[in-house]
Amino acid sequence: MEESRKKILVVEDEAKIMEFIEPYLLTSGYEVIKACSGKEAEEKLEDEKPDMLLLDLMLPDKSGESILKELRRTSSIPVIILTAKSSEENVIHGLEIGADDYITKPFSPRQMVARVNALFRRSLKEEEEVLVFRKGRLVINQKDYRVQKNGEDVVLTPSEFKLLTTLAKRPTKVFTREELILIAFDGDYAGFDRTIDSHIKNLRSKIELNPKEPDYILTIRGVGYRFGGD
Repeated sequence: MEESRKKILVVEDEAKIMEFIEPYLLTSGYEVIKACSGKEAEEKLEDEKPDMLLLDLMLPDKSGESILKELRRTSSIPVIILTAKSSEENVIHGLEIGADDYITKPFSPRQMVARVNALFRRSLKEEEEVLVFRKGRLVINQKDYRVQKNGEDVVLTPSEFKLLTTLAKRPTKVFTREELILIAFDGDYAGFDRTIDSHIKNLRSKIELNPKEPDYILTIRGVGYRFGGD
């Protein structure tokens, strides 16, 4: 049924790229909403309530970075950046400001659809278990995709939520960065190992009392990370 189709907002000012993207998403069963400027993107985000955002960084009126930063103040909608900025530093920056994935131009349409499908899989709210740590100071409700810190809701991106639950469900295990990519991202994430560090940094800033001296997500030097809640 039409109403059950996932809605994807594609923000891209180059008509040829939009024409290239849209048919593949439609064929894959998604509804496509289009915006060619930052202003139009913000209006569509408010009016259409899309399920995912594909965001170009270089827009004529407003940068994609500023749109993403503002969006992350209130929303955990999955976001994939589409850009010609392909350096590792640009990828890291995009993830640090809240992107879940990063596709550099030029890209294949099949790769784009695979990334979209993978991110939606990571965003599913299938599990019902509620995890409680530190006498209720941190609560992870997997069914409702909800995290509370000291009784207040914390807005996490799908990738941050998946990382947190992966670590929290096995608190005695030390995960390498490679393991977190394979487990938390279903092996579909093709970024750099350092991108995990960026996600961890963002996650700590949201759930830790003091991100520089974390209680929950502990760094095991030379290996990776483990969960420290009890």
